[in-house]
Order: sequence, then C-alpha cells, then structure tokens
Amino acid sequence: LWHFLATLIRLVSTFNGVPAGLADADTIFALSSGHGRCGVAVVRVSGSASSMALRCMAGLKRRLPSPRTALLRSITDPHSKEILDRGLVLWFPGPHSFTGEDSVEFHIHGGPAVITAVLQALGSMPGMRPAEAGEFTRRAFQAGKLGLTEVEGLGDLIHAETEAQRRQALRQMSGDLERLYQGWSHRLKRCLAHVEAFIDFSEDELIEDGVLERVDSSVSTLLAEIERHLKDERRGERLRSGVHVVIAGATNAGKSSLLNTLCQRPAAIVSSIAGTTRDVVETGLDIGGFPVLLSDTAGLRDSTDLIEQEGVRRARERCLLVLNKTDLLPEAQRQKLERELKGVSGLPPVCLISCQTHEGLQDFLSVLQSRVKTLCGDPLSDAPTLTQARHRAHLQQCVAALAQYQKLRDTDLALAAEGVRLALTSLGRITGKLGAEEILDIIFKDFCIGK
Repeated sequence: LWHFLATLIRLVSTFNGVPAGLADADTIFALSSGHGRCGVAVVRVSGSASSMALRCMAGLKRRLPSPRTALLRSITDPHSKEILDRGLVLWFPGPHSFTGEDSVEFHIHGGPAVITAVLQALGSMPGMRPAEAGEFTRRAFQAGKLGLTEVEGLGDLIHAETEAQRRQALRQMSGDLERLYQGWSHRLKRCLAHVEAFIDFSEDELIEDGVLERVDSSVSTLLAEIERHLKDERRGERLRSGVHVVIAGATNAGKSSLLNTLCQRPAAIVSSIAGTTRDVVETGLDIGGFPVLLSDTAGLRDSTDLIEQEGVRRARERCLLVLNKTDLLPEAQRQKLERELKGVSGLPPVCLISCQTHEGLQDFLSVLQSRVKTLCGDPLSDAPTLTQARHRAHLQQCVAALAQYQKLRDTDLALAAEGVRLALTSLGRITGKLGAEEILDIIFKDFCIGK
C-alpha cells in the first residue's frame, strides 16, 4: 500500500514544472549521431522516464505519438519553456525498442549550440543522466535483445572502415555466429543431461541402452566441428584488424615512392639519398574492400638471431616481388629482364611497375588484392569465422574439456561429466549466457557514447 501511495505521489507531483516521475532514475540520454556539425543530429533517451521527457520537451500534454512514427514538434526547455529547436520526435515503447526499454529519439538540427541546449535541457530534469560509453547496447544485451557475439558484431560494424569488414560485422551482428555457438551449447546440454542421468539412475535400470554410446558419438562429432572451426588461419581476426603489408628491399629502390603512390599522399620522405627511411612509416589502406596496414621499412636484414631468421623466412614465403623504376630501362633491356625472370624457379609473383609513370600499377594492385583476399577469406561464404581472440581462447578451453571427457569416460564417469560441463561453460562465456559479467566492461568500453 505504501509503495502504491508513494508511486501515486510521484506521478501527480511536480518539480519546477517537470513531473517528478522523471526522477525514477536510470533514464539515460546521449547524442547518438556523432559529434561535429551536421544537417541532422539524433539524441536518444532510454529508460522509464523517457515518456515524461517526451511530454515535457515536445509539449505533448495528452497522449504520446504513435509508436515508431515521426512527429514534427517544437523542442522546448522543460523549465523556461523556451523553444530550443524544431524537429522530429519518435516514441519507441518497450519492449519493442533497441534497448527493450521505453525510448525516445529527438531528431534536431546538427549545430553545436542546438545539440548542447537539448542535452543540457535533458540533464536538468530529475532522474536523467548522460549515458556511458556503450550503455544503450549494454541495456539491449541485458534485456535479451542482443547476444554477446551480436553486440561485438555491432561494435565491429561501427568501427568498420572497408566493405569486407562491414560484411563480416553485419553477418555477426545478424546472429550467424550466435546461432552456431548456441547450437553447440544445446547439443552439449543434451549430452550432459544424458551422462548425469546415467550416473544417477543407471543402477535402477531406468535408462535405455546405448545412452552413453550416443553421447560419445555426439561429443566426437562436436569436437571435430569445433577443431575445424578453429583451423581458420585467423582469417576473421585478420580481416577485423587489417592485413599487415611490409614494403622491404634494398636502400633507394623506391620503397617510399611506392608507399606514397599507393596512399596517394606524401606519407614517407622521398630522396635520392640512400637510407632516407630510418623508422617504420605506416598508413592504412583499403585494397579492394580489405583493410591493409602498409609499412615502409628500412628493409630485411641478415641476422644471427634464430627467432628473427624464422620471422624473415615466413615473411619471404608471402612475398610479392616488385621491381620499381621500369621507366628507367630501355625496352630491349626490360624484355630481356622479363624473359630471365620467367626462367627462374621458386620466385614469388613478380610485378614490374613504375611509380613515376604508374605503369604496371593496376596489375600490381590486382595481385596484392588477390593475396589479401586469400589471407582474409570471403566473409559471406561458408560458415561464419572467428573474429575475436577471446572466442578462440574459450573454444580452445572447450576442446580441452571435451578431450577430458573422452579420456576419463571409461575410468571415472563423474569426472568425465565435469569435462562436458566445463565445455558448456566455455561456450557460454562466448555468448554471454554464463559468466558474462567479468567481460562486459572489456567489450562495451570500445563503444561510442550514445550506442
């Protein structure tokens, strides 16, 4: 009764003309469309007081607008009633909203003064506070609107800079990876249930024959699927972070000129003096929709260090041989060079180019794009690929736990069952269904405010 009366008092009372229902707390707001001058800015509000904020600032004294329908209104300060702007308002009642809560969007003009005035007006109302980075998406996850892998896909989509990154992130955000891991989880739950039932009831002859054999078969099949999923050569992770391409070679061979030609700006110092590049110069490029981090270095060197020697060997396995300054060669000498190169076995793909005339540049870019695509894979083909290092770590733990089941199955079934349970826990940590709290801060900290 007292709870009901307190609620009633909050609903009918006011504070400086603002209904005190706004003070129900945990209602957040933020600019969601990014900073800087723009034609239209979107301010998002989410929480129990969203409807009251909409009424106060859009002058809606009677009923709220129809859900998900834009309404043109004057946006006013809730205290002074001064008109701050004229724009569109949209009402998203929970649970049918991004966060699962009552939500409001103010579509206003994108000038800094307008945005500041609207944000200050929202912040002046009791119970309203600015959102933290990623808090809207965190609420969507906690409301069950998004799984954890879908949240990560959304984060990758926001940060995607190339077409291939966009495709991979959109596929993950759409739930492809979530469905794959959830399917594995459901199969493991069934295996665990059957093993524990066998342990508890087999002596009473209440368990049908062949239960453990079916579990053995399911575990073996699932183990093979996860191991195959892990053998992806890190294509998804590479696409997410970018392929590192190093320009290495002899001094004064035109490495910096090639870098500048590819990025179409003077990123590196070019000089006739040998050894101009004293440090690594890096720049990001979009090569055929794939992210590339291009580095101009001082070149490969001979070393007595075994680890460095192995690194150089691996680098040479993925080399493209680029011969620059072909514009300085007479035609006859160039043709002779091409014939000699064709007769040498074991050479990587050879590209003859001129950074001065751009001759052969398109052919070189085609070869480079093909190599990068091979390293990253097609994000839309076959099964979804791993995109996060944490996914790989948990899946490796899952594999080890299932191997424990197979090892202990005939000697200690209780410990073998614990292996299945640990495998299920590892999968749950990927999707957020188990033990998600300790990794939430890591995931959401990279989101922008307002998302």
